[in-house]
Amino acid sequence: MSGTYTGEPLHTVLRSASREVVIGHDQRFCLIGERINPTGRRIFQEQLRAGDLSAIERDVRAQVEGGADVLDVNMGVPLTDEPELLAKAITLVQGLTDLPICIDSSVVEALDAGLSAYQGRALVNSVTAEDDRLAAILPLVKRHDAAIIALPNDEDEIPMDADKRLELTAKILRVATEEYGIAKADIVIDPLAMPIGADTTTTLVTFETMRRIRDQHGLNMTCGASNTSFGMPDRHTLGAAWLPMAMAAGLTSAIMDARSPKIVEAVKAADVFLNHDEWGTAWIAAHRAKAAATA
Repeated sequence: MSGTYTGEPLHTVLRSASREVVIGHDQRFCLIGERINPTGRRIFQEQLRAGDLSAIERDVRAQVEGGADVLDVNMGVPLTDEPELLAKAITLVQGLTDLPICIDSSVVEALDAGLSAYQGRALVNSVTAEDDRLAAILPLVKRHDAAIIALPNDEDEIPMDADKRLELTAKILRVATEEYGIAKADIVIDPLAMPIGADTTTTLVTFETMRRIRDQHGLNMTCGASNTSFGMPDRHTLGAAWLPMAMAAGLTSAIMDARSPKIVEAVKAADVFLNHDEWGTAWIAAHRAKAAATA
């Protein structure tokens, strides 16, 4: 599994009922809006327990207006029927926007319910390199013709060195393609972006992991971008610096809050310099639209 990837760029194709989004090393960066998630949001959790899904509408609107290409939907609320809630939320979101969805859950039954309710080709968030998780989730992904985010950690640890992360990436790739017949293009690796507040060297390991995954396997990658600045002040500035650096190392998408113009604009600018926005056409069009709106 080592060596240099010399094939055509891998394209991870996601679809809603009416729109297609392509993630790839030759494509513009894919923004996956993270906000439709009750983690750490007490009031949102209480609303969902009471059957009130109205906050989802606000979150969808804000992420779409911010420039999200895909929406991550997570309904992990304690003391609820997560499969039922996730299926309802996905149906609601699909009625509000035509953006494709990343179905986010650690509960296999919830993923199954969400995939069954979804109209299109989803991204599933996520699976690890643990044998039992691979055996539980990959058949589901194959059956529903979805793509999968995979994290190179196992039951022992979250590896803090790039070598181990590459070893587990190769394991995931082998099991998914050889044992379950999942296309290589449909495996999106999360190279494990850790908070720099705990250790400022962790990002260097993540960047090395990204470069090696891109160069050896050609795989697409994503991560929870806001994890990197957790616990630090002025997180938007840190995010606006980190994401373009990660893009240069091979990151092709990120799960992030599209409500931060500073971060979104940094990503769009990096697309221009990485030649993923040919002749800067998208950048120029966005600038003109902004100028027209101001006028």
